[in-house]
Amino acid sequence: MIHKIIIPTPYAVGDVNAFLVKGDALTLVDAGPKSSEAYEALRHGLKEAGYTFNDVEQVILTHHHPDHAGWIDAFDRAEVLGHRYNDLWLKRDEAFFKYHDSFYLNCLIEEGVPEEYHFWVKRMKRSVELMGERPLDQFLTEGDAVPGHEGWVVLETPGHAQSHIVLWHEKTGAMIGGDLVLEKVSSNPLIEPPLDPQMERSRSLLQYQRSLKRLLDMPVDVIYSGHGDEVRNVHALIESRLAKQRDRAMKVLAMMNGGSRTIFELTRELFPAVYEKELGLTLSETIGQTDYLIEQELIHETRDENGVLHYAQA
Repeated sequence: MIHKIIIPTPYAVGDVNAFLVKGDALTLVDAGPKSSEAYEALRHGLKEAGYTFNDVEQVILTHHHPDHAGWIDAFDRAEVLGHRYNDLWLKRDEAFFKYHDSFYLNCLIEEGVPEEYHFWVKRMKRSVELMGERPLDQFLTEGDAVPGHEGWVVLETPGHAQSHIVLWHEKTGAMIGGDLVLEKVSSNPLIEPPLDPQMERSRSLLQYQRSLKRLLDMPVDVIYSGHGDEVRNVHALIESRLAKQRDRAMKVLAMMNGGSRTIFELTRELFPAVYEKELGLTLSETIGQTDYLIEQELIHETRDENGVLHYAQA
């Protein structure tokens, strides 16, 4: 049994889906944001399926974003499972938040973002107050069997989030997919600080494309996704999304016809109407395109004496 619970969020993406899965254990996958409206939707959804908060034995997080990782606190009797990256947020670790802020400030400098926009560093912290406050009881990693659910395994699918996992059942072709593949839109591959501060930042769009391409070799019949309706015809949708991403990268390549550009200059041109309101998302999107073009050897990157990165056609 997979029972969908639709939960309201305060975000532009709209409602988020949680899934109650009955096996040898009663499991909830994702838990909405930590708002009173979301709590009521969860309570109603559980009741509709014949359960209460106390009946749920484990909560699995597909990733750490607040619209998915909020109400883990409501499940006192349940264990919480997910990728270890979730814990950085759930533990509210002060050292991590300091590293988080310095990581993003360094990114803004590299991207050529003027100082008047550096206040965005604080906004990058997401809505921490809408996230749960208990650490994971168990880490899940690539290839792990999902406890209490025979035939279900964990796949690591980073890109949209560094913590992103999906649950896969090969025999039925069913996947509980978080934000990996959504029905209406392509997920934003977000720039996030790496787990280990010594590591370079992850190339989120390239990670995301690799995660999508994995699915092309799998007999996926249906994806129970984090937003919107279930996704079928998965392979055709992924092919079209990958083609669109390539088209967008070619548009960015053409913007360099007149010479080298910074990430901020490209972002302003790509998203003239929204870049000021959604600076974090739009910069992430632009960086994804330049990462893609570098991997394709179509552009090269240089750093000036102020630490700002410039991109020019190869």
